[in-house]
Amino acid sequence: MYDKPLVIDILGQVLNATEVILTRFEIVNSSSFFLDSPEGMEKLDSICMQLIAIGESLKNIDKITNKKLLDNYPEVDWKGAKGIRDIISHHYFDLDAEEIYNVCDEKLPLLKVTIEKIVQELS
Repeated sequence: MYDKPLVIDILGQVLNATEVILTRFEIVNSSSFFLDSPEGMEKLDSICMQLIAIGESLKNIDKITNKKLLDNYPEVDWKGAKGIRDIISHHYFDLDAEEIYNVCDEKLPLLKVTIEKIVQELS
């Protein structure tokens, strides 16, 4: 068995980071917003930092749970959610703003709902 309180704490951090991103993303109306102004670039930078934190935290949850928890929730592309951390960290200067926009617009709402569900079921 794994340390449930630790996993719940990490999931809470992921949930918080997801909420931060979604709040910051509210004013973004297209991927070009990120590239057309200094404000947009700051928004992109801050969102990417949170995505890195989410990816790293999900990797840690896999280590703690021996990859047995997240696989129970196939509605989320966990490999992609963890992998975006590596893409942003290692290829930052080649980032595709369209891809970050799509992640925020299409993937994060489902991630948020799923993390809330996992926390509820573990508590």
